Amino acid sequence: MSDERVTARQRAILMTILERYIATGEPVSSGTIAASLGTTNLSSATVRNEMADLADAGLLEQPHTSAGRIPTARAFRMYVEQLRVNDGGGLVGLSAVSRSQIDRKFAGVNGTSEVLERTSHVLATLSSGVGLAVTAAAGLVDTLEHIHFSRLAPARVLAVVVTQSGQVRDRVLALEKDLSTLALETASRFLNESFRGWSMEAVRSELTRLVEGERMEYQRMLEARALWAKAVPEGSAGVQQTVYVEGVANLIGGQDGARLRDLLSALEAKQRLVELLNAYIDARQESVRVVFDLEEQAPEMAGLVLIAAPARMQGETRGTVGVIGPKRMQYEQTMSAVMYMARVFDRMLETPGGTG
Repeated sequence: MSDERVTARQRAILMTILERYIATGEPVSSGTIAASLGTTNLSSATVRNEMADLADAGLLEQPHTSAGRIPTARAFRMYVEQLRVNDGGGLVGLSAVSRSQIDRKFAGVNGTSEVLERTSHVLATLSSGVGLAVTAAAGLVDTLEHIHFSRLAPARVLAVVVTQSGQVRDRVLALEKDLSTLALETASRFLNESFRGWSMEAVRSELTRLVEGERMEYQRMLEARALWAKAVPEGSAGVQQTVYVEGVANLIGGQDGARLRDLLSALEAKQRLVELLNAYIDARQESVRVVFDLEEQAPEMAGLVLIAAPARMQGETRGTVGVIGPKRMQYEQTMSAVMYMARVFDRMLETPGGTG
């Protein structure tokens, strides 16, 4: 039986089972469904027959011989699609009060990294799962806003690099020779005046070109290039994917010891989460994606669901926000929360007290 061949009555029964199972976590009996639907012409026997057909179609399963039925991953997919149809792409599952509360939690938050970190906390609070926020992939390069060099000691310099996405990187540089404060100021002024708005790799390439082309005339570029190479080492040209995770405790209940250890290890391995999100979430997608087959990429996450979407600022993807949670989650609210976070990401960084 394909999804299209599920009758209206079977769909109503299936949606009721899903909602009941999400609320209680217990298998659902035919008698419970007959009572919930409240129709006099639908007996327990009729519901039982329909549930048997739904089980044959792979939409219900029976965990124990004498127990009721529980929904399968395929049934949850149907449920999510039904929510999308009913919602029409809006934010039905998130009340105006909830949206206002979210906005207040971001008051005074500065920069992309802080917004993403706060996002993971808010999503964990709103859902029954783990809140996730990941900065943009390394292929999406960041651009220079400002660089400053301060002399700490002979041949020791503090470099502070500020990117236009709001990231601040500081590094203590060990130089081959000592540079005066004036030389450092000259180098930083040259870099800021010449390369503000340039990508990190483009700065490196242009400095190399200029030095090689007119070595004597560009002595200051030699110094600037040496400082830059130490302040922004090779391999750090792109935005590093920082992962913010919160709410792991939400997943601990009901897990057996061995599986819990594997799950916690996966959540602690931040690169594993980056790979998982990159495998399923396309930076070009416009809506929230719900993924039920996480075990294909991460066997330790079998039975869990990913709800995620790309977060953009001024049309450019700045990262990914989402939730990993049990199948028994409040999908409407969680999907709406993730969608809201992704949509208002740009505005969060433009509000008073927030910077991009």
